[in-house]
Amino acid sequence: MEPAWRQQGRGRGRGHNGEGERSRPPQKERPGGAGRGGRMKTGATPEPPPGTSIQSKFEEIRKSNQAAAQRLVESQLSSSSSDDDDDDDEDDEDVTVDHKDGKRGRILESTFTTYTDQTGGDVTGLLRIGQYVSDLFQSGALTCLICIASVKRTQAVWSCSSCFSLFHLPCIQKWAKDSAFLVSSVTDEDFGQKQHPWPCPKCRAEYPPSAKPHRYMCYCGKLQDPPADPWLAPHSCGAVCQKELRPTCGHTCLLLCHPGPCPPCPKMVSVSCLCGKARPLPRRCSNKAWSCQQQCNKLLPCKQHTCTQPCHTECSPCPKVSVQRCVCGREKAERPCADATWNCQQVCGAPLSCGNHTCEVICHDGVCPPCPRSVSRSCPCGKTKSSLPCTVEVMPCGDTCERRLSCGKHTCSMRCHRGGCETCRQEVEKECRCGKYRKLMPCHREYLCDSKCPKTRSCQRHTCRRKCCPGNCPPCDQSCGRTLGCRNHKCPSGCHQGSCYPCPETVEVRCSCGSTVLTVPCGRERTTKPPRCKEPCRCPPTCHHPSRETHRCHPGPCRPCKQTCLLLLPGCTHTCPEPCHDLVLVKSQQVQLSGPWEQPSGPAFVKKALPCPPCQVPIPTACFGEHEVSPVPCHRQGRFSCSRPCGRPLTCGNHSCTKDCHLVTGGNKCEVCEEGCSKPRPLGCPHTCPRPCHPGDCPTCSQMIRQRCHCKISLLYVECRKLTSADEETKVKLGSCNNQCPRELSCGHRCKQVCHPGKCEEKCQQKVKIRCSCRRIKKEFPCSQSDQSVECDDTCRDQQRRADQLKEAEQRAAQEEEQKKLQGELEAFEKRQQRGGGRRNKKRGRREEVDDGGGRAGRWWRCAAIVLVPLGGALLSAAAYYLLTTP
Repeated sequence: MEPAWRQQGRGRGRGHNGEGERSRPPQKERPGGAGRGGRMKTGATPEPPPGTSIQSKFEEIRKSNQAAAQRLVESQLSSSSSDDDDDDDEDDEDVTVDHKDGKRGRILESTFTTYTDQTGGDVTGLLRIGQYVSDLFQSGALTCLICIASVKRTQAVWSCSSCFSLFHLPCIQKWAKDSAFLVSSVTDEDFGQKQHPWPCPKCRAEYPPSAKPHRYMCYCGKLQDPPADPWLAPHSCGAVCQKELRPTCGHTCLLLCHPGPCPPCPKMVSVSCLCGKARPLPRRCSNKAWSCQQQCNKLLPCKQHTCTQPCHTECSPCPKVSVQRCVCGREKAERPCADATWNCQQVCGAPLSCGNHTCEVICHDGVCPPCPRSVSRSCPCGKTKSSLPCTVEVMPCGDTCERRLSCGKHTCSMRCHRGGCETCRQEVEKECRCGKYRKLMPCHREYLCDSKCPKTRSCQRHTCRRKCCPGNCPPCDQSCGRTLGCRNHKCPSGCHQGSCYPCPETVEVRCSCGSTVLTVPCGRERTTKPPRCKEPCRCPPTCHHPSRETHRCHPGPCRPCKQTCLLLLPGCTHTCPEPCHDLVLVKSQQVQLSGPWEQPSGPAFVKKALPCPPCQVPIPTACFGEHEVSPVPCHRQGRFSCSRPCGRPLTCGNHSCTKDCHLVTGGNKCEVCEEGCSKPRPLGCPHTCPRPCHPGDCPTCSQMIRQRCHCKISLLYVECRKLTSADEETKVKLGSCNNQCPRELSCGHRCKQVCHPGKCEEKCQQKVKIRCSCRRIKKEFPCSQSDQSVECDDTCRDQQRRADQLKEAEQRAAQEEEQKKLQGELEAFEKRQQRGGGRRNKKRGRREEVDDGGGRAGRWWRCAAIVLVPLGGALLSAAAYYLLTTP
């Protein structure tokens, strides 16, 4: 099979081209190509050359459409038979799902049409077969249990007639061959000479060797190699099945050739009940057996009792017990009526005619047999005869026995002896009874092969099935068992051909009272009316009244009693005023439907005793809550509920009962108040009472209140009862965390008090140091008095004056140094301006020397100024600080 990517247009109505067609270059137009859904693109047909007639153009288009349709069918068949049917493109799935479901539904509908016409459209009985057919359309739903591969729709298959499983035809052929070979190799003494049955791989149902499948047949077995038709179920020939239905009813299957079991017979037949007394009713042939539930009343074989079971087919043996004598008449015993003849297992013991011996036969009837020793006797081998009294034993003659052995071919080689001869043990070649096989074995053993006779017996109904049959099949040993024309008895003869003899029995038809009798042949009693009788009806009353109204004997049941009931009603002293209702006709569905295909018959009426209606005599009665007094029927005698609210106070003492008017007893009390306690709580308690509604005061609140301390830092848990019962001072203590207040005062210091409510006091007592303006003198004051000042003394003023003088000296030194620097730079500039002309070159060397000397001196002063000026400033600062800090 070609890979899926090389199959052009699978599932889209495109043709499958061969190798040569794929090698052609792609064409722009494809005449007659089928698009999605099977629509033909006729517009792409190339225009014919000029001069072509309309008829030739029509023929060309017709052939193109036919070719496209053929390719579409082939593509559907090939795609349905491939394993990749479920792996089609996802784009095609949404488009083709509805089309496939509709096609599958139409195939199922056409398969079941002939059946649903008989059932009025009811397909409930076809669910199992519908599942079998649906599995055929789904790729991978059916698997061959031999090769464990999917059963494709176009492969040759074989279906088991017992479990209806599908197998590949080559697989089941190999299975049958291997199974028979395996059994033959294990059991046969002459390997391969016997034909053994082979089993189904799934249900193990055995098939004879002749049933080995050789051809691919449809399900009903009518057509060999059924073609694959997309509008039929796979492997089906499309014809009506016509298999004989099981159980055999004379009808055939109405479905089209289908897998799985045939459905129940849908035909309607008119059948009587099992005992044949009721009138025939229309029933489904598949469920035609029904019982009228009337007593059988047939005379049992014991000729003493009648059958008491409800409507049935064959009466069972008499279940009653009676006193019966044994055959010899010595003993009596209670035995079942069904087994009247019995033996007491005692030896007869009566003296025989010889007068010397007694009868040794066990419990027999009639005259005892003669003495076995009173006749002329011979030796055990029979060669010597003598007349001796019955009391004298005949001795062996001593000669060879030579009596014929049981085989009939050889004689006994022992001396004359008493008793039976030994078994013949000579080895002879024996042929089996049917003449198929020969084998060496002891002479006394009969050689029977295992082959069963397939011939039909003389009855033409049953096969012989006897092992190693020589061909003269014995007559059928089964009883006929067919129901006679009377529909009451079955044929007692052996199995035979042709019709059975008419029933020889006669039946008496009596009137209801039994005084008038009419004798008719058996089977006519159902159509014969009972004889007329002038006697009064003797039927006893079936109700509680002592007698019926006087009327004549009549067939069928008596008319219903119309007298007043007058029975005492239960629970009161009144009598029933209604007409007698002991036997009233009530509709009853006697026949239970066996399935949805079964049509319900007409309603059956059964006589049923109805209870007396409740007493309706009105009796004044007060309600449970004594709200009102109203008349109540006698059968409802007793206090009642007026549906008003009860109104009784509840145990809580706060509410009243809201239930409807009711009786208050030990087990039925007013409702329990389920509302919560709504009493006011102590001032400041935010919690509700934990108890339900109750009498008296509420208990003290034991819950904890979570709150912030005064400083808002810690969480405190305080019992609610302590907080609500405390005074203001205690509440302040309970709300404090007993830590230092973390808030800052306006002065910047932390509050020294313990956690407190309200604002902090602005009297800060923390010690702070205050200095004088020169910062030499310092004193400590409380923070609340930090606005005071410290004045400088004379020492402070002297230090200040010396510091000012030192500062002025430093400033003068700095000015002088700056003046010297400027003067040196000015002199150096003037000297450079005074140089000029030739004298410049001549005195160059001298100027350079002078310049060098002056430059070195300037550079030295610069370096000295850079080092000394900061050093001097530092020394002056140290001296000033020493003066200022010295007291």
